[in-house]
Amino acid sequence: MQKIVPSLWFADSAAEAADFYVSVFRDGRIIETNRYPADEFSEYEFDLAGRELSVEFEVGGYRLIALNGGPQFPINYSISLMLNFATAGREELDRVWSELAEGGSVLMPLQAYDFSPYYGWLQDRYGMTWQLMLPAPGADPRPFVMPTLLFGGAAQNRAGEALAYYARTFSGARVGTRDRYVEPAGPAEPGSLRYGDLLVFGQWIALMDAAVPQDFTFTCGVSLVLRCSDQEELNRYWDELSAVPAAEQCGWCTDRYGVSWQLVPANLNELMALPGAFEKLTGMRRIEIDAFAEAPAEEWVAQA
Repeated sequence: MQKIVPSLWFADSAAEAADFYVSVFRDGRIIETNRYPADEFSEYEFDLAGRELSVEFEVGGYRLIALNGGPQFPINYSISLMLNFATAGREELDRVWSELAEGGSVLMPLQAYDFSPYYGWLQDRYGMTWQLMLPAPGADPRPFVMPTLLFGGAAQNRAGEALAYYARTFSGARVGTRDRYVEPAGPAEPGSLRYGDLLVFGQWIALMDAAVPQDFTFTCGVSLVLRCSDQEELNRYWDELSAVPAAEQCGWCTDRYGVSWQLVPANLNELMALPGAFEKLTGMRRIEIDAFAEAPAEEWVAQA
């Protein structure tokens, strides 16, 4: 099972967005849909009662989660998805670009750049951003989908530091490419990270310092779900990653760079099918797996 899964936050259109994404990619598919309890109401979930809580789906063999959470955290482009068309080719890149761009906006036009013979960056109709590219000749092979972290605003010029930190934090992680700015580029200082990537749990994640001033940084709009094998692993990564106590809720935490993580047991969906599990989860900061067995008798409904 994919251990790190990007989670995309939507006000109430998670199912619609997931359906759109799987329609764009030839091998896209919906894996599982979970719903909010229909008979429990709180200030947080009132308008979402009975609606889709999350939709797990797959594009290019890569898993993603679309989450309905209300309007608090609109997606920005601090975390995007980079698509590498080295195998699929330019014709397929053009097709995917055309479909993703419909109703969206172009951030960087599709053309040749010094780092790629064919590249573009867009924001789709739901706010998610995608970088589509053909790699430069001789580039190291990378998978089709890579989450990419853009360090701007309050996190500017910390991408290299973060790359080293994540490499130390995650078991067996390995740094791949590390390309630094030689000259100043907007707010990017010489020596900051133009592009770097990291192999962690068999997945590649990319990091970059912004070369254009940004008025945003990381939020819950796109978070990274880390599926832990047991309580011991969950506790270890929680202790390493959680740096903002006020952000700790329902298994969510924020690291020292502002990136949001959801640290969950790998069998969370099974736990959430237990009576009273949803109420129990909303009372937690760090998830305590054993506590689900003590949940009250209310029922949470999940549909696949």
